[in-house]
Amino acid sequence: MVGIFLTVWVRNEIRDDVRNLKVSCVGRGLMGYLGNKGSISVSMCLHQTSFCFVCCHLTSGEKEGDELRRNSDVLEILRKTRFPRVRGAGDVRSPETILEHDRVIWLGDLNYRIALSYCSAKALVEMHSWKQLLEKDQLRMQQRYGRVFQGWKEGRIYFPPTYKYSFNSDRYAGEGRHPKEKRRTPAWCDRILWHGNGLSQLCYVRGESRFSDHRPVYGIFLAEVGVVRQRRRNNAGYFGSRVEVEELLPRSRSYRLRDDEVLLS
Repeated sequence: MVGIFLTVWVRNEIRDDVRNLKVSCVGRGLMGYLGNKGSISVSMCLHQTSFCFVCCHLTSGEKEGDELRRNSDVLEILRKTRFPRVRGAGDVRSPETILEHDRVIWLGDLNYRIALSYCSAKALVEMHSWKQLLEKDQLRMQQRYGRVFQGWKEGRIYFPPTYKYSFNSDRYAGEGRHPKEKRRTPAWCDRILWHGNGLSQLCYVRGESRFSDHRPVYGIFLAEVGVVRQRRRNNAGYFGSRVEVEELLPRSRSYRLRDDEVLLS
């Protein structure tokens, strides 16, 4: 989808337990259809639990009212994303929409800005006043107003805004002496949200790659997964599926997985 790309990687020992893999794309760019803006969604089932991963690039711009266009993008993505049923799979629970899945992770360049002037936002960034900045974060504000992502969760943000940086530097655009450089109010454009029970976030941080005018973000989640025990036909029950993933975790932290959890990164 032009500038949107999404991959899902699984460990070799659970590869055979992944089924009903489906993809759906929604264009929200030029004329409301082209793929320079929009989403890619991947649907899959791991044992008895359905997962959906959504990667998006929403409408840009920091003019007043642009946040409403981003809200519209989200609503259209939720409305238009459809996954075909897998015929012959014997799975009557095969989800057709994003919100029908048990666990959903939505990530990407959501493009929501901070409703402050450049100077005010920059001063708060320099003071690391994340709480004050988040009070003016458009995404959080639109959620409080009940206009978008109702019932969705996001981890605590303890890192600087991820946009907009000068090329190959740690300076926000507009700080330098280049007259042609576009100045943009620093903002947390790049986000990770989730929906559904059975997901808990262990880590939510940003990376420091300089290949873009954005800084990437990443998260680590624990996910509960249901597995049907088929050993006794008259006494089918649920037990856990455990995946060892210590190498994915930050070295400064350690986490113990319960028997009914897997880890997503």
